[in-house]
Formats: sequence, structure tokens, C-alpha cells
Amino acid sequence: MEENLTQKQSTIVRVALFGPESTGKTTLAKQLAEHFETAWVPEYARDYLQGKLDKNAQICNADDMLPIALGQIKLENDNLSIANKYLFCDTNVMVTKVFSEVNYGFCDPLLNEVAQKHEYDLFLLTDIDVPWEEDVLRNSVENRESVFSVFKQTLIENKKPFISISGDTNFRINKAIALIDDFSKAKKMGFSSSDFVQIYEHGIPLKNIKNQLNFFKNGIPKTVLIEPAKVSNGILKLSENDYQEKATYFDSVKSTLKLKKFVPASGAASRMFKFLNTFLNEFDVENESIHAYINRKKDSKLSIFIVGLEKFPFYDEVLFELEKTFPDFNNFNSDYKNYYFIETLLSSKHFDFANKPKAILPFHKYSNRISTPIEEHLNECVHYATSKGNSHLHFTVSESHQKEFEIIINAIKSKIENENKTTIEISFSNQDKSTDTIAVDMENKPFRDEMGKLVFRPGGHGALIKNLNNLEADIIFIKNIDNVIQNHNETIALYKKALAGILIELQKQVFKYLNEIENSSEKHLNETIIFVKNNLNIEIPKDVENYTLENKISFLKNILDRPIRVCGMVKNEGDTGGGPFWVKDTNGNVSLQIVETSQIDLTNINQANILANATHFNPVDLVCGIRNFKNEKFDLTKYVDYNSGFIVQKNKDGRDLKGYELPGLWNGAMAKWISVFVEVPLMTFNPVKTVNDLLNSYHQPQ
Repeated sequence: MEENLTQKQSTIVRVALFGPESTGKTTLAKQLAEHFETAWVPEYARDYLQGKLDKNAQICNADDMLPIALGQIKLENDNLSIANKYLFCDTNVMVTKVFSEVNYGFCDPLLNEVAQKHEYDLFLLTDIDVPWEEDVLRNSVENRESVFSVFKQTLIENKKPFISISGDTNFRINKAIALIDDFSKAKKMGFSSSDFVQIYEHGIPLKNIKNQLNFFKNGIPKTVLIEPAKVSNGILKLSENDYQEKATYFDSVKSTLKLKKFVPASGAASRMFKFLNTFLNEFDVENESIHAYINRKKDSKLSIFIVGLEKFPFYDEVLFELEKTFPDFNNFNSDYKNYYFIETLLSSKHFDFANKPKAILPFHKYSNRISTPIEEHLNECVHYATSKGNSHLHFTVSESHQKEFEIIINAIKSKIENENKTTIEISFSNQDKSTDTIAVDMENKPFRDEMGKLVFRPGGHGALIKNLNNLEADIIFIKNIDNVIQNHNETIALYKKALAGILIELQKQVFKYLNEIENSSEKHLNETIIFVKNNLNIEIPKDVENYTLENKISFLKNILDRPIRVCGMVKNEGDTGGGPFWVKDTNGNVSLQIVETSQIDLTNINQANILANATHFNPVDLVCGIRNFKNEKFDLTKYVDYNSGFIVQKNKDGRDLKGYELPGLWNGAMAKWISVFVEVPLMTFNPVKTVNDLLNSYHQPQ
């Protein structure tokens, strides 16, 4: 008996259709076998029970379960010899096991053991979202949902690799074919069945995983710098009158536009408090003074923090908590006071600031309130992202923190709306899990956790191009969550509106030329070429004049019919990070790009010198036009340089790993946009990278 219950071994890929009665298993198995030109295994139970019915015997009872299992296994083993690469099984012994448990309340121990031992490369769990088909051999239509739940739970408990299949017949077969194709590719890449299901459930396209593994293996080409972008060579410099003129123009046309402000806000505040966490981990308050610690560690940041302690917007609240916790706190010496202040600030039992998003932390102290970055962005938004009394603000947030955003917004939104006679519409989005990236070990093999599971990491802010692509707007202002200042909203608004005015003027001219090109007009082709070169800083081939009319029109349409961004740039005063450069791509084309230091080959003396001679810094101050000359939305994912991401080294559970971050939102994710850089005052760039930045004048009461 046991020998006949043994599953024959083979290199054939076995796919098991799994689910309750009347869920389309047979149809799908036949279709898959036909598509892949291979064999399929029908349901033995149907012939077996039909035979009993023909003899007027009881259709089915518990004693039939083992004979059905034996017949099913024989059919499967027999069909292996005629299978071509795949074998699609309409049913299997695990189905018989579940049927027995559902209908008779128990399963023969031998059948249970066999069902668990039998292996299939992949299970396709067929959903009950298809009509029930009456059949004398089938049970009642009642309890389909509960029976389906039992089938699904059985796969989970037995740790079988499965993917659910729903939808109509056409949708199911198309999905199943795509799954099988991807599954074969995944196996060739060295992934197991469980790995494949994990990748599928995460929503990451397999081709993305393959590309990421190639990046780890082969590296990512460094950006080739030609020279820094400077004023009059890639960066436009305006006078104060120019700023005012552009802002006034924007105000005159904004009523015809839908405006939106986009704020990446999912980042945690861990880096803000990194030096304080290090202090708590390494300082012994019983055996060392803080002064001695600062000298030993040469920790000037801690010294600045303590000297400025009373100027922080959270000082009073933390002090109040300390006096509640320690009734004699005011009698502590200064070292104990400072130590417990920092501990209370970061303790998960109290404020836990390092584990909260920056957006909800106290940033600014006013005479009558403490404000967060969320409140400052709402105040900014109504000053420049408002049209016809409506302002639109979009935050990208982590799903776990959205409720905290909503609480703050609900407390302040009405007041800001009333003060500014503006309605603020606020929306949220989360970073899509499908943009996560696979991690590898130091030998470039997939990194696995203690359970043997693949490890995926967030793809960085470059993943937000997908969120940006989903927005409905004509003009989008982009600004980071921590780049806000206290007061000065009118001044900040002036520069933001000026950038928008420049964008709209350029867009108007670009659209005019594109409409002429669309109509095959030759009238302004030479004028268009001059505009492209002088106003958009786009390199024109030297032999463009020799192009045929058709090729010239095609060339101009290709370079003009793109999203446009106008980016504020501030003078570099020693900040580390991205900046504007002229770069050359792998095809030899030169363009303006925002380049991060990590993208540059600093071992190359020439490249290092170009970086050192940079005059400007990227403050992430963008205004974007995402519609084309026909008023259609661009698909922003088509304008990404997918070869310009970043490889980073991290640590998980004490083990080193390498991660891949997608092309940055304002770097490679917008590499194929039309980019115009404009110098803006340094006051527009005041990010809070460490908590001590809150002591800067623009973050203090004026």
C-alpha cells in the first residue's frame, strides 16, 4: 500500500491546482497543458465515484478516501513519462486529505502522512469567485467560503508554496501563464519555490530583481562629470525684480491651473538624534563627567546640544516630564540633569523622538504654540500652492505613522484655513512595497533572515516617482519635510512662485513649438533649436542643420516632449550632498543633472576636482510640470535613468549586507526630464539633519 502511495521523483516541474469543488481547476489545468504543450493529470475521484454511481452504490464515504488517493497518485506518476517540462495536476492527495477532514471530520493517518510528504513546485489556489456548477457528484453550494478557508489554511499550515488565482477564465489563464513563465525564470536564477512566492507577494517584478542582482554583481557605472553647473553656465541668476516679476506672472495665471505641493515625509528621525543615542550607549553617569566624555570622544555636537538646551522647542515639555518623574530633579547636579533629559527625550517609555517621523516632532516655538513640520508645510502651502481658494497638499508617509499625521492635521487645519480664507485638501500615499529592493550578502548572494526568508529593503526616495506619477495636477511643488523655517512664509512663497512662473513661461513656449511640430510646420524650426540650446540648456548636435526635415522634427519633438522641472539651487557653503553638474551619459550625450557625491568616482582625480569646484548645492526645491502639450499626463516612469541607483552597505542582526537604492527622486528618477536650474537665496535651504540644526537662526523665534 505505502509503495503505491509514493510520488515518483522527476525533474519535471509539478504545478498543483488546489481548491474546493467547482472552482475551475480542471479548465485551468487543461488550458495550461495546452499552452505549454505538456500533459495534465485529471481528477481520478470523478471516474471512481461515477463508477460507484453506475452500480447504485453510495456515492462517497470515508472508506473511499485511500482508494481515491491511490488512483490519483498512479495517474500522476503515469503522466510524468509523457510530460514536457511541466505537469499540471487538476488535483492531488492534499485535496483528498482536506475533503476527508471537511466531510468526515477526520483523515486516515496514512493519507495525512502521504499528503504532507508529496511535493509540488507550486500550488495554484483557485478562488470561489466563479459560478457554482451543479453536478450530482458534488457537494452542496453551501459553505463555499468556509470550505475555501480550510483549503487555504491547509496550505499555510503545511508550508506549501502557493499563489491564489481569481477572476474570470481569461484572466485566470493569462495570470497563470505569466506566473509559470516567471517561476521558470526564478528557478534559473537560483530561487526556491518559497522565494518565488515571497517575491510575488511583495509585488516586485522578477525582472527588477534580476536587474538588481546584476547591479550587485557588476556594479553601477559612476556618473561622468564634465564640469559643475555655474551661474551663466547652466544656472540662471535672477535679480530681486526678476523674482518679483516671475512670481507676479505666476499669480496672474494660476487660476487656470491645479496646483499641488508634494512632501516626502516618511523618514524617521533616527539620524537627527544619532549622536545622542551614542552618548546614552557609551556614557556612564556614575563614573564619568559629561565634560570628560566630550573631551574623550571629541563630541562637539553634544556640547552644542547641552549649551543650547533651553532653546529647543521641546525643552519645556521634557522638563515638565522630568519633574513629574523625579520630584527632586531640580536638586540633581548638571550632569545628572542633562543625562536624564537626553534619556527622557529618546526613551520609548517617554518621548521616543528618534523612532518617530521628523514630520510630527516639535520644530519651532512661537509665543502661543509649538509647531511641527506638518504645520509649517500647511502654512507654506496656502501661500503658494493655492488656486481659486483651494490648496492641495500631499504627504508620502509610512502606513504605520499616518494616524499621527492625521491627528496633528485635524488639530490645526481649520485654523490655518480660516486665517488664509483657503480650503486645504490633504492626501497621503505610502511607498509602494513593489518598489522595495532585494538585499545581498557580501558575496552578492541573496541575504536571508534567521528564518531563511529573503530580505527586501525600501528603495529610497527614488521609489516616490511612482507616487508622484499618481498625482493629478498641472504644477507640483516638491519640498522635503524637514526644510521649513520659522516665519518668513511670504518670502519663501515669493521664490517658490518665481520658480513656478519660470516653469509656466518655458512650458508655454515649449508647447507652442510642439504644436507647430505636430502640424509639420517648418516656420520656426531654427528658432526652436536656438530656444532649446539657450533656454533649456540642451546640447544640440553640430550637424543638426544637415538633418532631413523629417529627422529634424523627430529630434526636436523627442527632446521637447518631456516633463519639465525648474530647480532652485543655493550657493554651496560646505554642505555635503547633491549638486548641479554637466554630465555625459553612456551614449556621449551631455546634459544638466543633479548628482549625489556617491555617484561620483572620487578615486579619479579629474572627477574629484570637478566636484571640489562646484559652486552650488541642491536644496530639493523643485517645481514640476507633468502634462504634455496636449494636456495629457506624462508617464513619469518612462523618464527614469534606471542605471543610476546606489549600492549601500548596511547591517542587519549583526551581519553585513548590501542594499540597492533606486535612482533618487531628483537624481536618476528625473534624469530624462527637461531641467532648468535657478539660483535661489540660502534662506530657502534650512533642513534639520541633526537636532542641533534647530538652534540655527531660521528655526528660532525672530
